[in-house]
Amino acid sequence: MLLKTEMNLIKIIGTLLFLGAAGTPLSHAQKINCEQANTPAFNKICHADLQEIREQLNDQFLTAFLVTDAPLRILQDTHQLWFKRAQQCKTTECFKQQFEARLDQLNFFSSMNQSMTQHYLKFEQGQLAKQPVHLQIHQLNKDSIKIEGVAYRSPNNKLDTQTISLLAYTSPQQKQHIIDNEHDCNYQLDFQKAYLAVRTEQKGCERFSGIYRLYD
Repeated sequence: MLLKTEMNLIKIIGTLLFLGAAGTPLSHAQKINCEQANTPAFNKICHADLQEIREQLNDQFLTAFLVTDAPLRILQDTHQLWFKRAQQCKTTECFKQQFEARLDQLNFFSSMNQSMTQHYLKFEQGQLAKQPVHLQIHQLNKDSIKIEGVAYRSPNNKLDTQTISLLAYTSPQQKQHIIDNEHDCNYQLDFQKAYLAVRTEQKGCERFSGIYRLYD
């Protein structure tokens, strides 16, 4: 029987072959490939001032890839979304904030048991939403579910306004209707096999509405 790390190594080899063939700026297990820096924003990410934290990010991503219980695809897609988001930065401080935020996320993937968590990313017209939203549904125990969401805004905003959060607690029997403790928003959740539809009729709560893909 294969160990989890052995199974992940097999997945990594397949991913490396795919990414290497694709020639993406994130390759070799999502390492930032500065040899392909071909835009002003990409060049700033590859600036010497960010070398240390860039190397930390590359190392942390590989660690998460090896040890996480989460589906590897969620690591890949959230990393691609992070990379696109970071390139919107206009200042060195913004870049550093985005690197630090991603390091925290990867540490969460590495250190926390993900086996009882379902990950969803928002999709629009068959593609990852341009304004990313990540939902996590944690099975705390047989009677309790915790739902967390993060909707990403401009990275150039002040640090405390770069994201919008969602937090709700419910039960397996009542998970089709939740109330966001952060903003008192009511949502209806329609769970399907491979996706989740989130709806609300409240103004100001629409950011979390939409169709989400399940990563399993």
